[in-house]
Amino acid sequence: MTESTREPSTTSTTSRPRSEASHRRALGSLVGGVNSPVRAFGAVGGIPVSVDRAEGPRIRDVDGNWYVDYVGSWGPAILGHAHPDVVAAVRAAAGDGFTFGAPCDHETDLAELILSALPGNDRIRFVSSGTESCMSVIRLARAATGRERVIKFAGNYHGHSDAMLVEAGSGAVTHGVPNSPGVVPDVARATMTCPFNDADSVRRTMERNGDSVAAVLVEPVAGNMGLVPPEPGFLESLREICDEHGSLLVFDEVMTGFRVGWGGHQRTCGVLPDLTCLGKVVGGGLPAAAYVGPASLMDQVSPAGPVYQAGTLSGNPIAMVAGLETLRHCEREGFYERLGGLTRRLAVGLRKSAMDRGVPLQTTSVGGMMGIAFSERPIRDFDDARNADHERYAEFFHAMLDRGFWLPPSGYEAWFVSSAHGEDHVDRTIEAAASAMEDLS
Repeated sequence: MTESTREPSTTSTTSRPRSEASHRRALGSLVGGVNSPVRAFGAVGGIPVSVDRAEGPRIRDVDGNWYVDYVGSWGPAILGHAHPDVVAAVRAAAGDGFTFGAPCDHETDLAELILSALPGNDRIRFVSSGTESCMSVIRLARAATGRERVIKFAGNYHGHSDAMLVEAGSGAVTHGVPNSPGVVPDVARATMTCPFNDADSVRRTMERNGDSVAAVLVEPVAGNMGLVPPEPGFLESLREICDEHGSLLVFDEVMTGFRVGWGGHQRTCGVLPDLTCLGKVVGGGLPAAAYVGPASLMDQVSPAGPVYQAGTLSGNPIAMVAGLETLRHCEREGFYERLGGLTRRLAVGLRKSAMDRGVPLQTTSVGGMMGIAFSERPIRDFDDARNADHERYAEFFHAMLDRGFWLPPSGYEAWFVSSAHGEDHVDRTIEAAASAMEDLS
């Protein structure tokens, strides 16, 4: 086989001298040698692996080692990496200019497709990141309701804006700073935190503070403490509570939007939020995100209304065509059925491999997202996630990396399966995991 097509090795690839050299060099100029904390391998130990290529379901490090990839750039790569149709669309658009700073039809094309998948939403505003989407939604919710406070859930992550770095998940938990230095105390006090999957806690909080709560923000499927689905009735209860107190319900579907199903989890669960944050998949792997809602709310955003929000690269043509081409593939009949089936196959197979070897493992899957936790009990909230065996996850991570499989370098992160994965990739992953778990049992 040529280097561009060879399959990942199932033998040890622990010798990565070029990655080590790359990291040493990066430490001299990049903060911590990385541009996002979880990439630093802080939760699993060791030297971060540097990547120079990705294609289909695989990723290659600078030492030439290929891996089956279950990170997918943290979710956007739903078609796999460098899908030829997306690459062709981006190349064609790039020839016309990278960014205009002016309206273009690509924005409207993508907007119309997204809104067609989200009934009850009339308007969309494109931004460049999930953090930007969430912080913009909070501002809009406060303006629309005339209230200041928001409720979020422990272990849910809504980006790194000050208001949301209160018991956050993901990288903030990995580095032990759930309340980040630099966040003004008065800003943090405006955010109240409840346990995920605990509607009664929200109800009690709203009974005391409901007239001051602008919005309740929730990941409808939590993806930053592993993968934790909502328990039956949880999202429905949030809808009822918000309606009762005149607060807005916001779904942060930056991860789940077009990843767990066409349109997102709201299409599956039947609970319609007032506002929705989107990201990752909608940019097709390029920096793009959005927030959507009914005209009554969204038309309060500038220039239609007084709520200011702007972005130099928002709606840039390259990201718009990448997102549009990606979603056109996702819209095809049977896409999500196959993706969900493949992900379930992986989750079930991993858990069986662990059980057969006496290793306590919990697995979950929703659409193209999956989570694992080395735990005796199912994970339903952030306390459960924290109490999982993260040292064992770190051992498993490195054992799988040595066998040619690229997993999230933290037990708090979700896994992502792409349409480029096949049953053979999944079966080889399960086989490799069985081998790795022999060393853990």
